[in-house]
Amino acid sequence: MSEALLPDRSPEAVRFELAGTEPSAAVRDLGGLYHGDRWIARAGSTGFSYRYTAVGDSDVTVRRSQLRGSIRGPVTPGDDYVVGWLTAGQTQLDVGVEAFEMRPDVPVLFPTDRDFVFSASDYDHRIVHFDRDFVHGIAAGQFDLGDRPLRFDHLAEPAPEGLQSWHVALAGLTRALRGAGPGSEPWRTAKQAAVLVFLEMFPPRTDDLPAVLRLAKNARLRAAVEHIHAHAAEDITVRELSAIAGLSVRSVQESFRRVFDVSPLTYLRQVRLDRVREELLAQDPQVGAVGDVARRWGFTHLGRFSASYAERFGEYPKQTLRR
Repeated sequence: MSEALLPDRSPEAVRFELAGTEPSAAVRDLGGLYHGDRWIARAGSTGFSYRYTAVGDSDVTVRRSQLRGSIRGPVTPGDDYVVGWLTAGQTQLDVGVEAFEMRPDVPVLFPTDRDFVFSASDYDHRIVHFDRDFVHGIAAGQFDLGDRPLRFDHLAEPAPEGLQSWHVALAGLTRALRGAGPGSEPWRTAKQAAVLVFLEMFPPRTDDLPAVLRLAKNARLRAAVEHIHAHAAEDITVRELSAIAGLSVRSVQESFRRVFDVSPLTYLRQVRLDRVREELLAQDPQVGAVGDVARRWGFTHLGRFSASYAERFGEYPKQTLRR
């Protein structure tokens, strides 16, 4: 890989272990790792215990999480992309309008842009954390991103050839950790290779941002727009955009009016409508449900949603789904 494609960073070594036999300690330790609160842990018929290990650096860490008993709680995506796979037990990820069970030995990308609920019992997880900035630095050279943010579909299932590459990449990470350790050239090469396989298994989608945002005078507005594109499924307020852009609330509103001729929240609604259309075009009409997709992108009143959708695209969402 060309040096120009790599982010300029000095990653810190990571190595830690958490373990215990008390549910309250698991809530504190495991919930704390994944920005979760209001977690609940309970002993099972054989008691309760947990162990969580991590080794690597702040770019990439290889982890293992084991628990006897059950645990459940909300998770807020953090600074990492998280890929996990189950080797024992049961685990469910629920984003509110959809839930799916993790299957043994099938890597899953945890939701990257919305909160979800993690529910698991008597499990053994293998996990790899990828720092978002590290991934973006490598992806920029692979996909010619420019100013466009990355988006991932957490429901995507890796193709068989992707799984083969993933196992090879994991073996490379393990060899580098055992043989040379974080900070070494073998580790640096292995973690770059692992990111490339991650991007192969879960191909990112990119949003084309308007060219006008490349102008220097719109740099602060661009920060707000990028935030909308990266977090479109979440509740976003104008005050939040104001803090991100470093502008007053009034200036944010005026900037959106000047450049896009719409308010910030109207722009957000347009982005959400675009995301709904993408999903409807990709879904099987026999199994797709317009309401589920709409709610996933923040539309709670389906009648108003359908009207807005028809106004933007010239057809109703059910017509799009039947294509």
